[in-house]
Amino acid sequence: MSLEDSLVIKTEDSRALNVSRVFGDSTGEQSQYIIWLPGIGIAAAYGVIIVVGLVGNVTLMKTCLSVKCMRTVPNLFLSSLALGDLLLLVTCAPVDACRYLVDEWLFGRVGCKLIPFIQLTSVGVSVFTLTALSADRYKAIVKPLDIGRSSARLSVCLRAGSIWLLSVTLAIPEAVFSDLHTFTTSHTNETFVTCAPYPNAGELHPKIHSTASFLIFYIIPLFIISVYYCFIARSLVRSSVDISAEGQLHLQRQIKSRKRLAKTVLVFVGLFAVCWLPSHVIYLYRSYHYDQVDTSLGHFIASVCARILAFTNSCVNPFALYLMSKSFSKHFKKQLLCCTAPRRLYSQNSGSTNITTV
Repeated sequence: MSLEDSLVIKTEDSRALNVSRVFGDSTGEQSQYIIWLPGIGIAAAYGVIIVVGLVGNVTLMKTCLSVKCMRTVPNLFLSSLALGDLLLLVTCAPVDACRYLVDEWLFGRVGCKLIPFIQLTSVGVSVFTLTALSADRYKAIVKPLDIGRSSARLSVCLRAGSIWLLSVTLAIPEAVFSDLHTFTTSHTNETFVTCAPYPNAGELHPKIHSTASFLIFYIIPLFIISVYYCFIARSLVRSSVDISAEGQLHLQRQIKSRKRLAKTVLVFVGLFAVCWLPSHVIYLYRSYHYDQVDTSLGHFIASVCARILAFTNSCVNPFALYLMSKSFSKHFKKQLLCCTAPRRLYSQNSGSTNITTV
């Protein structure tokens, strides 16, 4: 939730129902927080996303890492992607939900620096991993002779580690500059303190921040992915033309399998692009109209939907893979139900013991 969301909530508080709650701290002092009732519904949506994302991503990682036949290059990259999504869901999503419930920043200066840093790291891991997956599909389809070298597990781990290192490095400025800043609303002249990546000192900071984020974490990676897939599509068209219908059945199956994997990665890229575009667009709009904060209800609804859609991206990949891959769906079911299997086996054994005793 951004600064402008806080301003809109403060404006909408006059139209919506609020519940005032008084909390005591360890020193005996009491602090009064205002809970915004419509925020309960928004927080509930976040709760569903968190639970579904945790179940899906943990099961995906368990499937890809514990099942030997599933330890392929794409699946190892997807495990790294799932880890980044888990980090976002466990840390940033609850904080984002709380900011719609309580009209104050509750996580202190350390939380103000840590939460944006983790969020940007997770976004970087997502988009750079998708770029690496596209490069891997390009090698597998366009340059199949290099597939043995590129499939080495050590190489995959090194590339995944490099992606995390790059994402953490790019997110460091977010931790450095994010802080608790004091702002004043233009309508009511009310002063409040909130977490923001830059102070209210001019229009240049937000423009640089939003434009750089849009280019580094959206436009440039998606452009590189598009270039890879243009070469992949051209190679697949040529392969289908060159192969005769009579022979080379094994090669046809191999190309079909690679095509299916390329399609799966492309679906993940499409989901990322769709889920994160509204959030980037709204942030750019706010940054380039920083002196004219839009406190309308329509803008607030659009902002909430954009944020929820962005976090939704962290829980949809496992289920997209489940729908597109028969082998993954089979192992996914087994891993998901493995916790209930011992209980069911115990019940069956108890039943058989009782029958024997009688």
